[in-house]
Amino acid sequence: MREGDKSVDCIYVAASSRDGRLTRICVASIRYFYPHVPIKLLAGDILERGLTNELHKYWNVDVVDLPVGEYGWGFIKLEPLFGPAGQRFMVLDSDTVFAGKVLEHRAQSNAPFIVDNEDLPDATLKQLYYDWDSLREIDPKVQPARKAFNTGQWFGVAGIIKREHLDSWVEWTLPRRLTYPDRFMTGDQGVQNYVMLQKEALDGLRIERRAIMRWPGHSMAGIDATTVASGIAPRVVVHWAGMKSMFLRNMAGSDLLMFFERFYYSKLPVGWLRRIFGLWRHVWISISFEIGRRIELRRQIWFGKRSPASQPVLVKQTIDS
Repeated sequence: MREGDKSVDCIYVAASSRDGRLTRICVASIRYFYPHVPIKLLAGDILERGLTNELHKYWNVDVVDLPVGEYGWGFIKLEPLFGPAGQRFMVLDSDTVFAGKVLEHRAQSNAPFIVDNEDLPDATLKQLYYDWDSLREIDPKVQPARKAFNTGQWFGVAGIIKREHLDSWVEWTLPRRLTYPDRFMTGDQGVQNYVMLQKEALDGLRIERRAIMRWPGHSMAGIDATTVASGIAPRVVVHWAGMKSMFLRNMAGSDLLMFFERFYYSKLPVGWLRRIFGLWRHVWISISFEIGRRIELRRQIWFGKRSPASQPVLVKQTIDS
């Protein structure tokens, strides 16, 4: 392993059945800068057929050995916390790419956890993470989430936060469930922030905050295919949280996504043909999922699981999500 790859023992990429295209792009971006760092997929559900074999054969990517099933929104990203004690890792959502030598942030710090440095108003923090005012009814010592972080990119060390630290807040079923779903944002993000921020405030857990994420909804200044290829882009993870589209060309920073997609298929036999097939497969998966979701919505309405009065709101959430 080269010197630059030694700052982490593993990079975990959280993947699901519908994001095979973005998973390939994410892996390619990591390998562009770090050809030898260990990469493992966290399979949040049943992945696209052939994806794991393809990534293992051409990109030396493995899959974490966990029970196969539906883990629920983002909960699979908690699993690295409970890995081999002392393991230094990074966790990524699949809708991310490296714009530069991101692992240097880990190499420059000995804090066990490094997260993005967010600055958001309280109302937004309560919406995105957890409502500390309502949580006081359950936990009088709850700490405000004024220094919360997006869990789509973070560094950690295994064995510090244990599964039992989350036992009161997460039901370890398949799929995972929140014990108090009305107090936390859906998925892993709220409860992970709550547990880590509590331990920081009450137990002295060291969490270093750095500007490691760039959200295209704010700015892509200084980050494009040209600056990345020339090595002058900032050392950040670009994260398309809530900004995905069926077609890459419709996404902010699409040139960067397509740059890494071309790089990915350049390493595969008849890559140009595989890329075309991959595009149509992605479109088919996206359309099939949307049709299935709408059918399920109608079924719930018809069988009385949703009142007719709620239909307009539900349809709007389905379209906008």
